[in-house]
Amino acid sequence: MIRNQLALVQREIWEHRSIYVTPLAITSIVALATLAMLVFAGGFAKELDVAIFGASNIASDAERKIALTGFFVGTSWVFLFAAMVLTVFYTLDCLYAERKDKSILFWRSLPITDAEAVISKLVTAIVVIPIVTVIAIIATHIVNLVVTSIWVSVKGADAGHLIWGAVSFWDNWLAALIVTLASAIWMSPFVGWFLFVSAFTKRSPLLMAFMPLVLIPLLELIFLRSSVFAEAVFTRRGMIPLFRGMDLEGFFNENSLHINDEVVSLLAHLDVVQFLSSPSMWSGVVVCALFVTAAIYVRRYRDES
Repeated sequence: MIRNQLALVQREIWEHRSIYVTPLAITSIVALATLAMLVFAGGFAKELDVAIFGASNIASDAERKIALTGFFVGTSWVFLFAAMVLTVFYTLDCLYAERKDKSILFWRSLPITDAEAVISKLVTAIVVIPIVTVIAIIATHIVNLVVTSIWVSVKGADAGHLIWGAVSFWDNWLAALIVTLASAIWMSPFVGWFLFVSAFTKRSPLLMAFMPLVLIPLLELIFLRSSVFAEAVFTRRGMIPLFRGMDLEGFFNENSLHINDEVVSLLAHLDVVQFLSSPSMWSGVVVCALFVTAAIYVRRYRDES
């Protein structure tokens, strides 16, 4: 079964090139934007000399580290948003497209069960896309650091001390992996729903997927005067129990910025145990499993004619 899953996941990557083309395109755009920003900044020579001198001789290691971490986080969110959009379109298309082009008849002729086929698409959405996203984030960070290092070296500064010495690769990249995978698991009920819609709808999977998410809250508000469903659906993204609250009083000390290693570290602001022990997370996994089970059933007995 594991060998079948690996082969099926590989098939998904081959058939849906957007899984790796989209992050690659964003990596190129972000790298070009960084290069353009550096070229534009070259017109402010005096200000740059002062800033580089201050960063090299006045700013502490923690201050340089928090500046680069902020830059890393800023570029990473672009990939996370793209991964979310990519997951929506992939899950709505993967089961619908194989029925539309009749390729499902070929795959049914192979010794592969409907459960294995649907689960491979679930694994692709929740595991493969996040991992590819993190790889693209790491590649973007490295390219941006190399480009910035060359630019700083041309300006006469020590890029090894100013940039590479202040970067915490392990902290940034492990945090990106945890946040990306945890977000995919947290939003798994929607992934399961989209797979179910992709399995049964005959046309317009995007419309069929989002129409109930809009109509049900409206009907609930009109007839029941409540918004329980709307809050469960539209506020779930912001309710992920992964992040610790930041102590602003500890961050600011007597009206001056107080930076320490715990504040700078992204991992220090993540609580994996809290996330894994959250009832909301596990209830979401159960809902996802129910939708995936329904998708397997529909794929098995769906009339393709």
